[in-house]
Amino acid sequence: MLRIKEVAKEKGISMEEIANTLGINRVSLSRNINGNPTIETLGKIAEVLRVDVKDFFVSSNEDIAIKGFVKVGNIIHEVGSTEDLEKLLELTKGE
Repeated sequence: MLRIKEVAKEKGISMEEIANTLGINRVSLSRNINGNPTIETLGKIAEVLRVDVKDFFVSSNEDIAIKGFVKVGNIIHEVGSTEDLEKLLELTKGE
């Protein structure tokens, strides 16, 4: 499970504020987060929260990634480690 809500709480930013900043409603944001968000969507949310995308997978006090799935284009990638996520982020730069 992604740590978006946890990171938002740590930053003192509500899901409503994130949705408003992105120009969508809170229900759409929740559906997106709980589904298979695209790397682009994760990037936009990360910008709002002023964090790296990898913070949605890795706890600030651990170096162990939380297993999850990320959609890039039409392909869903499994992320099971920090290394997996960093490789995926590197591959999608400039897209």
